[in-house]
Amino acid sequence: MNIAILSRDSTLYSTRRLVTAARERGHEARVIDVLRCYMNITSHKPSIHYKGEDLAGFDAVIPRIGASVTFYGTAVLRQFEMMGVYPLNESVAITRARDKLRSLQLLSRKGIGLPVTGFAHAPDDVEDLIKMVGGAPLVIKLLEGTQGIGVVLAETHKAAESVIEAFMGLRANILAQEYIQEAGGADIRCFVIGEKVVAAMKRQAKDGEFRSNLHRGGTPSLVRITPEERSTAVRAARIIGLNVAGVDILRSNHGPVVMEVNSSPGLEGIERATGKDIAGMVIGFVEKNAATGTTRTKGKG
Repeated sequence: MNIAILSRDSTLYSTRRLVTAARERGHEARVIDVLRCYMNITSHKPSIHYKGEDLAGFDAVIPRIGASVTFYGTAVLRQFEMMGVYPLNESVAITRARDKLRSLQLLSRKGIGLPVTGFAHAPDDVEDLIKMVGGAPLVIKLLEGTQGIGVVLAETHKAAESVIEAFMGLRANILAQEYIQEAGGADIRCFVIGEKVVAAMKRQAKDGEFRSNLHRGGTPSLVRITPEERSTAVRAARIIGLNVAGVDILRSNHGPVVMEVNSSPGLEGIERATGKDIAGMVIGFVEKNAATGTTRTKGKG
């Protein structure tokens, strides 16, 4: 198979592992910088050009699109879909996952456990918004934030008011969420491929920090997940429409709650914590499922 890997940096751990895993299994793998692609959008023969070359002949595309280039990256991926190339994750599903509010609404509609979450626009509603999510302490998140950036823990009612009003003053879109204190600054990253959780790790925040992201100094470790947590992760990925996803779960007093469904989960932390060849499993999934014209959305939406 000829596989395109959409990544802005070929030296990143996840990108390198996918290239190595593909080549070890006898496939051609090429890293393509999504921002260097440009497209010919035509009715009968859509095409993608890259540094003066017509990109044709790929059997599958693995998107590793960073949050900062979601709009352009998903447009390029959509063009591959229109050309009949099999996408590991479809453009529509990635767009859903990147929109925190939309993804939470989709999960909520299907009954997935979530932290109590509020969303508002007007500063006049701050008081009721705080009350709606159970009062302080509470977590305030920028909708556009990634890797824990733009996430604030407000420990008092006054602090919550100040932070929300400050964000609203900057016309930033925010979510207010209940703080799951019993999680103890830890979450569980479930790595879903297809209809199966293939690996899971616990991420523990460092002392004095509530965000458990590895980029923030969180430490990964092996964890045994419950059948309910496994089912929640698989269902969450399916609802968003992702074949491969990192589903972040907190253990709350009322069962597992989903914090986020990540469409480009990193491989480094989970491979090192579990010792599993996750990249090889991803390529194996592509081998089994790649076929021309099997994209469900065919670039729509």
